[in-house]
Amino acid sequence: MSFRESAADMRDELVRLRHALHREPELGLDLPRTQEKVLEAISGLPLEVRLGERLSSVTAVLRGARPGPTVLLRGDMDALPVSERPGAMASRFEGRMHACGHDLHTTMLAGAAHLLSAGRDRLAGNVVFMFQPGEEGHDGAKLMIDEGTLDASGERPVAAYALHVTSAMLPQGTFLTRGGPMMSAIDELAVTVRGAGGHGSTPHRAKDPVPAACEMVLALQSMVTRSFDVFDPVVVTVGSFHAGTVSNVIPEKADFAVTIRSFSPSARERLQERTTALVRGIAAAHGLDVEADYQAIYPVTVNDVAEAGFVAETVREVYGEQRFRHAANPFTGSEDFSYVCDQVPSAFVALGACPTGRDPERAAYNHAPDAEFDD
Repeated sequence: MSFRESAADMRDELVRLRHALHREPELGLDLPRTQEKVLEAISGLPLEVRLGERLSSVTAVLRGARPGPTVLLRGDMDALPVSERPGAMASRFEGRMHACGHDLHTTMLAGAAHLLSAGRDRLAGNVVFMFQPGEEGHDGAKLMIDEGTLDASGERPVAAYALHVTSAMLPQGTFLTRGGPMMSAIDELAVTVRGAGGHGSTPHRAKDPVPAACEMVLALQSMVTRSFDVFDPVVVTVGSFHAGTVSNVIPEKADFAVTIRSFSPSARERLQERTTALVRGIAAAHGLDVEADYQAIYPVTVNDVAEAGFVAETVREVYGEQRFRHAANPFTGSEDFSYVCDQVPSAFVALGACPTGRDPERAAYNHAPDAEFDD
């Protein structure tokens, strides 16, 4: 049978695995149930399996019957702290949901391990299967690299690939990628403005942190439009703002948190310098103290031009021209597969998994509590 026929033969088994993963989502780096399901799914295959030490990762190496290079395939496994809308296949755990489709990625990778193992006699080279926890902001890929995943076969891969499903935007079964920057870098800024509390009727007797913090939020937006090249874009979003308890009490402090995205090392470096200088300057002008904690999270995900081209050729050959789209622009989301891209020629690819009959332009997108992905 062809690979596609073999894959179709495995469908029911893979759907069962995906549903089992979806009903028991786990967060962060410690995913014991997920790891157990993966190990059960790939048991009996001719793989060299190694488990992570600081995280519940699984690294499996398939050695082909003929000599050749090593290629790495990655699937992330962790869920999100999101409460899923009730449904036929909803999470069993309140406040945890596979809202980003990583249950599909894990299942895809297990299926790939079965398909390639079955074709081992025709395989020239090695395949590393990277089952990764902690993509959602926990540096899981970096930790796996630190523990030797990229060298698991005894040599560095010549190429690495990751697929990521989308519940909206792309029609079902459509692949999308591009050479060069594919996903943005992401950093975070946590700001605490400290003043002196007091009575709401006499603000002159207090040091009110709220107006200064509001000024900082607006100034951050102006900074983007006046300090950065529109052709090297950055995105600054204040997603959290907390201050005070009741209307007639001036609080002692105001806190807000910012997510910051960029597509070049120079813009990323300048963002750290400009954002922290801006909030400190405004605090000083108001006679207030400020703490500005800037944290670098994930670097830019940069696709190798040749590997992205190879993906495009392969999709067209296997599925037809209509199933591939070239991404005109990068995504402003972020990915820790970027750490793999930094060391190995790689391609990160989006795959439409919008349910049948849904309009991808209207369907709930990844991370939403009602996001749905087609098996």
